[in-house]
Formats: sequence, structure tokens, C-alpha cells
Amino acid sequence: METFACYDTELGLLQVSCTGGAVTFLRWVDEPAHSHTPTVLSDEAAAQVRQYLAGERKGFDLPVTLTGTAFQQAVWRALDAIPYGETRTYGEIAKTIGRPGAARAVGAAAGRNPVWLVIPCHRCVGKNGALTGYAGGLWRKEKLLALEKSLLTER
Repeated sequence: METFACYDTELGLLQVSCTGGAVTFLRWVDEPAHSHTPTVLSDEAAAQVRQYLAGERKGFDLPVTLTGTAFQQAVWRALDAIPYGETRTYGEIAKTIGRPGAARAVGAAAGRNPVWLVIPCHRCVGKNGALTGYAGGLWRKEKLLALEKSLLTER
């Protein structure tokens, strides 16, 4: 059974969906889910997101189930491999997965990433580092990248 829970964060309302002991959806939303059934796992996911936003965490330790095409799965694995505080272009990701020339398709797959932050699609940028294409809004992408950069430069 899928459960939905929403949590307030400094970047807006976070929706976490869980099925069978795994997170299946983690995104900021404009409206709360149609039902609010927090679980231990959704509470933990929200706590980890808050820790990340507070600069106390650089990665996530959550069970995740991803449903997508083989291409989407390849893109999501490549996005997940981008180190904290770094970026890659859509073209670089396309080359990484052996599909040079598929930068637009990479962007579409990144846009279908069901677990924002856990798979850091905000670290994927356009040519020359341009901030393009973030389903959560470019203002969030900008804040997330600035947060990571500031924490790296503090050390």
C-alpha cells in the first residue's frame, strides 16, 4: 500500500511517498497529498532532507524503489554518481551512459526523477553551467547548488 505524507521544509512542502518499505516519491509540491499518512520511513526521509538543507548531511541513507525505463534508470544512476557540490551537464551525462547526443533525453529523464535530492538531479546543468530544467523550480536548484558550494568552501 502506498502512503503519502507532507512535511514543511525551508524550500516548501515536501511530499514523501512510500510503498513496501521503500521511498518511491520525494518532491516538493504546491498542494498537500490527498491523504496524509506519515510512517517511520517517511518521517526519516523528511528528517534527512531537513538535515541536508541545514548542511548537516551530504547524502541520503534511505531504501528507494525507482520505476522507470532502462534509459531513465541509467540516467538516474549517473546523476546519483555526481559528487556533492559538483555539477555535470546533460551532455556529459549522455556521454557517461553511452548515449552521446542524447542530452535532451537526459534532461527529460532527469525531470522524471521521482526522488529529488536522494538522486541529485539538481546537480545537472545546461551547457556552460547554465541553470536549466529543474522540475522543482530553478530557484530551488539555485539554492541547492549554492548550499552545497558554500559548505564545500567553508572547509
